[in-house]
Amino acid sequence: MKAVVVTEQAAGTAGMKLVERPEPRAAINDVVVQVHASGFVGTELTWPSTWTDRLDRDRTPSIPGHELAGVVTALGYGTTGLSVGQRVFGLTDWTRDGTLAEYVAVEARNLAPLPGDVDFTVGASLPISGLTAWQGLFEHGRLQAGQSVLVHGAAGAVGSMVTQLARLAGAYVIGTGRAADRQKALDFGAQEFVDLENDVLEDVGGVDLVFDVIGGAIAKRSARLIRSGGTLVTIVGPSEARPADGLAVDFVVESDRAQLGEIVQRVRDGRLRTNIG
Repeated sequence: MKAVVVTEQAAGTAGMKLVERPEPRAAINDVVVQVHASGFVGTELTWPSTWTDRLDRDRTPSIPGHELAGVVTALGYGTTGLSVGQRVFGLTDWTRDGTLAEYVAVEARNLAPLPGDVDFTVGASLPISGLTAWQGLFEHGRLQAGQSVLVHGAAGAVGSMVTQLARLAGAYVIGTGRAADRQKALDFGAQEFVDLENDVLEDVGGVDLVFDVIGGAIAKRSARLIRSGGTLVTIVGPSEARPADGLAVDFVVESDRAQLGEIVQRVRDGRLRTNIG
């Protein structure tokens, strides 16, 4: 099969090469998927899991990419819940070969059925941004209707998902970004927008939840805005920022079949839009 591989971290995206690789085999509880669409995040090339396995052993040449949509072509021993010929989408394991290939072996539990009326490209765009938003808001942020959410990077892939899901949950959403992002963030549902280069962040007042994708000084300033009992959720690693009377949570997204199903249903009925870039 054809696949994109990387061998040297210092080379960055310039080191990505299209090569021939053996087709993967399905291990226990795996499926093999013929990839129809896949997602790639440029920062993957800085992640240790792209270059080493769980025992810190070199695993290059490795295939990057972790989001996919496609069709199941083989089942491993003991695999349940999916069938050959089924349309699926989901998120592959961080330390295994990824989705920038014609075929990929994936743990079945990391995939969900992709309805026939959802395009493969749309399906492949949902796992990282959709699951990150869902888990950050509802598992870690414990968002409730009527609360207020400050969403950094509201026009980005993750931020636009956070904005939409928070609005659907009945929250009041304040988005942030650069001036050029204002209309896009508002179009995705933000009710206010803060230009981080020209507006005063502190003017938004108190909020119940901050969803941070920036870190650094912005995260620290944002933490001071969180009301008693609120939460700072970040996806950029452990944060020095702490609310005075609340929680600070950093997390790495995990695949979840039930959550993927909830997300894709909202896409099907028009309540959720993808942000492909």
